Amino acid sequence: MQHLQLRYMLSTTRTTTRRCGRNSNLSLYSSTIKPLSSTSSPSSSSLHYQQWSGLKSWRESPLNENRTWGPTGPIPSPEPSIEADDGLLAAASSLAEMGAAILSTSNPLAKSKLSHWAYSRWRRHNLPVGVAEPPSRPARPSKPQLVSPKEVPAPKISGLPLNAYMLHNLAHVELNAIDLAWDTVVRFSPYIEILGEGFYADFAHVADDESRHFAWCSQRLSELGFRYGDMPAHNLLWRECEKSSDNVSARLAVIPLVQEARGLDAGPRLVQKLVGFGDCRTSSIVERIADEEVAHVAVGVYWFVDACRKMGRVPCSTFKDILKEYNVEIKGPFNYSARDEAGMPRDWYDASKHEEDKNKRLSQVYDRLACIISMENENSSLNKPP
Repeated sequence: MQHLQLRYMLSTTRTTTRRCGRNSNLSLYSSTIKPLSSTSSPSSSSLHYQQWSGLKSWRESPLNENRTWGPTGPIPSPEPSIEADDGLLAAASSLAEMGAAILSTSNPLAKSKLSHWAYSRWRRHNLPVGVAEPPSRPARPSKPQLVSPKEVPAPKISGLPLNAYMLHNLAHVELNAIDLAWDTVVRFSPYIEILGEGFYADFAHVADDESRHFAWCSQRLSELGFRYGDMPAHNLLWRECEKSSDNVSARLAVIPLVQEARGLDAGPRLVQKLVGFGDCRTSSIVERIADEEVAHVAVGVYWFVDACRKMGRVPCSTFKDILKEYNVEIKGPFNYSARDEAGMPRDWYDASKHEEDKNKRLSQVYDRLACIISMENENSSLNKPP
């Protein structure tokens, strides 16, 4: 039965608008990417990857209550635990229903706190994943004003010092990441029989992590005399989410393996800039966030490979085909060590790696040919009459 469902979803045509619509328009996998034929012989490096060594411990870790940044690092929040007084959230009896309510919450700090409340409630009370429909777009506060990336003010004209400017940008990324994770849980909730409960557990865990990261950023902005919303921000992240709103494999490729992976690349550079600015407290927060993002990329790799295995596809070529189909570009420089740790093979995203492997193989061929020619010359010289 599961195989028949997969075949049906594979043949489902992707809607041309790619707008977040009803679940009837959803497809589990991209319809334009062909499965492996019986004669295909992918290389072993394309089918296997090195899973992040910390994935099991991350999944089994206790609830993280360290939502305040103390003098030397994260500490439990002194605030009393929040109770859901919103009618929609309080009435929710499943993970998907709570996720839909959080997506409809516009206040950023409330969204952050309710995310942790919902994830904690789901784990402690063993609630079902359930099924729900997400809003077409997450609820947003009146500020920040959302503009195109080109219209985001440069640091010098933003009205914020450099450290607050960078922290505000990071807070915006983390708030969007909360919504992206919950949208993945809710939007694909009808597919639990195929994806398995572990898929939803992982992305709800990601949402909880991102809510904690936003709390740290918001706290530090307040310490600096600012708050989230004090400068315009772009809406690029949610536009990328909309591209993959009808397709699970595309969502995994576009969000964890592109957007989250970009965070791994940018993290060390941001830390260095903050240290250079003299703000070691903010740099410590950013460094911790960047370290924890490895888990989120690793989750994306794990479930993307799982999807490819179910459909008999090569992960590397499938990933590249999806990015081409959805017009998503990957740019360096890359943080190879962090990406390697997360289990993301370099040949998935780095064209120079492909050229390097190709040149290496050609070099080996040339070496073998040179050896053969040398042996032939020696044999011919031995066979010549004296």
